[in-house]
Amino acid sequence: MNAINSKKTTIHPFLANLEYPLANAMWDFSWIERRYLGAGYEDWDRALNELKERGYDAVRIDPFPHLVSIDAEREWMLIPEWSVHDWGSPGNVKVQIQPNLNIFMEKCAERNIKVMLSTWWRKDEDDSITQVNTPEKLALVWKHTLDTIKEAGLLENIFYVDLCNEYPHPDWPKFLPQNYQSTFAHDDYKPWMNRSIDRLKTEYPSLPFTFSFFGDEWLQDNDSLPYLDFLEIHVWLANFSNFEQELGYRWEPHHNLEYNLMQKAESLYYEKEDYWKSRLKAGIDFCVRVSKNMDLPLITTESWGPITYKDWPMLNWQWIKEVCALGVQEASKTGRWASLCTSNFCGPQFRGMWNDINWHRKQTDIIHNSPLNYKNE
Repeated sequence: MNAINSKKTTIHPFLANLEYPLANAMWDFSWIERRYLGAGYEDWDRALNELKERGYDAVRIDPFPHLVSIDAEREWMLIPEWSVHDWGSPGNVKVQIQPNLNIFMEKCAERNIKVMLSTWWRKDEDDSITQVNTPEKLALVWKHTLDTIKEAGLLENIFYVDLCNEYPHPDWPKFLPQNYQSTFAHDDYKPWMNRSIDRLKTEYPSLPFTFSFFGDEWLQDNDSLPYLDFLEIHVWLANFSNFEQELGYRWEPHHNLEYNLMQKAESLYYEKEDYWKSRLKAGIDFCVRVSKNMDLPLITTESWGPITYKDWPMLNWQWIKEVCALGVQEASKTGRWASLCTSNFCGPQFRGMWNDINWHRKQTDIIHNSPLNYKNE
């Protein structure tokens, strides 16, 4: 009996034909939810010009496929995921996905910025995610969304499609059965990926498809995921160490307690700097190991330091930039990444990070000049 081959036999042509790794930024659902005055995205032309000025080639956004599939041009009322973090709207907000999605993508194309499509399955007042209850329906809502982009002639500007952010982290795959955390074994999550991607590849064979992952929370060294075209792994020192536990940090989406605790993060980092750096490197090593085991290129769009941070009293961005620079340097030299981010705070709403143009240019230059060893290994 032959053992299951966990490796892909060929690299997706788009990834195989890259001349250099692309530097990416995550604009998640902020691109359309944060269009109110002072929120960072009220002027897309300005925001995209600034993104390009900092050296970025790609941007990851949420096209809200479950909403587009029902009515692409309806005005939807979204319920906030949180009120204290600076991704997305802190309160209820109305959005119209199309034609705004195509308008935004066209502006990206004009600047030679590729668009990474991903989704957090944002909750709306009608709880529209309940329509997605099988892998086939998961594929269908994405097909409907891609159809609206194809009709506008913008399909070629799509970098890839990530069917679910950080699958199967409890916050995001809202299409899974309510009791899945207590009833699913490790391999029970795979049919949702395999069956949905197979459907989509039939309709859109030119596009790379994946599901993104939260570090090593679910993903294992010996997994066989040959239906993925690449691995999109999010890696922070925070999810490969006990950094947050030492802070006493708790996930409080509607209370600023965690940001008050984060005021101690800088001193904690420098007290044990070598150790925290070693844990970040361990996370990068995990990604490289899994990438080689599966013969899949890597892409990372969220990473490096703490998971949450923002402009806030007594929060300094300098140590964040130091950690993120280390992550970029260590990951880039491996040659396994087709695209890298510089942090998950790479947007105009994070002024303390965004304003340092020279820092961004230095990091994106490192990314662009790194090897693409995955083509040959």
